[in-house]
Amino acid sequence: MSNERFDIAVVGGGMVGLTLALGLEGVGARVAVIERESLKDMAEASFDGRGSAIAAGSQRILHGTGLWELLQADAEPINEIRVADGASQFFLHYDHREVGEGPLGWIVENAHIRRAFAQAVASSDVIVFENTALADARFEARSTTLKLADGRTVDAMLAIAADGRQSALRELAGIDVVRWSYPQTGIVCAVTHEAPHHGIAHEHFLPSGPFAILPMTRNRSSIVWTERNDLAPAILELDDDAFAAELKRRFGDFLGDVRIGPQRWAYPLSVVHARDYVAPRVAAVGDAAHSIHPIAGQGFNLGLRDVAALAEIIVDRLRLGLDPGDTEALMRYQKWRKPDNMMMIAATDTLNRLFSNDVAPVRVARDTGLALVNQLPPLKRVLMRHAMGLVGDLPRLTRGEPL
Repeated sequence: MSNERFDIAVVGGGMVGLTLALGLEGVGARVAVIERESLKDMAEASFDGRGSAIAAGSQRILHGTGLWELLQADAEPINEIRVADGASQFFLHYDHREVGEGPLGWIVENAHIRRAFAQAVASSDVIVFENTALADARFEARSTTLKLADGRTVDAMLAIAADGRQSALRELAGIDVVRWSYPQTGIVCAVTHEAPHHGIAHEHFLPSGPFAILPMTRNRSSIVWTERNDLAPAILELDDDAFAAELKRRFGDFLGDVRIGPQRWAYPLSVVHARDYVAPRVAAVGDAAHSIHPIAGQGFNLGLRDVAALAEIIVDRLRLGLDPGDTEALMRYQKWRKPDNMMMIAATDTLNRLFSNDVAPVRVARDTGLALVNQLPPLKRVLMRHAMGLVGDLPRLTRGEPL
């Protein structure tokens, strides 16, 4: 039985956890990652069929941690976003030229992200304990001891819960959560289409939930289709021709002929929010702290903002010879990130409830709202910068500065 000591132990080798681990390792911290799966298996296309929207602020974070260059070839810029309420003539149109910067964001398939991050870890000094689960944890005055299922133990000054919405470390640390589920399933697939997408992301609000068409490389798009739980299984069982017909019935034929990708995925939709983001010697990031409805494509972005804030706090304290896991450091992280995440949870929940119905007075009110915002360029610019992650108390990485 071995016992290894680290500055930071990250429990969870997903996209958020590896970003934090690599960012901290890049500035000299001794970092361990504990992952119950194999990083190689997690990078397979069959493991995760989703794509992630990477906002402009998140791109800066990835660039600052040396990871963006590994993703750039597989990243499709989002130059415009068009939001419509079903077949209504009223819509909201965002154009990157209105904010005078680069793209509004990028779409990257999660399989590409996971593969690139796994390769980066393999060539780094991050120590990975994979194919073993976290079995227990002991939280002491100056450190945390993590016991793994294979008998090994890992000591660290700070343990990071980055192990998703069912976080084992969060539970062991005694952090309670608030949960609620939506009567919706997220159906995800990739499609190849005849006509070019021109880097335009489309979101249609339908009675069953939002329906998004997100531009990807090689004349493909990622479909994120929110459907009622009782209808989703039948839709998933359709053959490719019938499935494509259902897609075109929802968004028309502006992309020409559509060919369905080899796999489809379905995900139950819910919210999980930690009452606290910290406990003695523990900080939660990403889905372990907050998982949200995908209506705005902000889940990964919120996790990266957690990473940027927490990494800055940890690095500053390590450089000064201070304890990165003491109460002062942890409370600073919670005060920095919790309000932003709570606001996004409230916004996405409200949007989903407001638009996922066909009540006539509500439909008229929301159509009027979309049309009004579309005619107010200053307000649109503010909303675009919020979506790009460029508003608020920004960490150094989000400002484009090094850690």
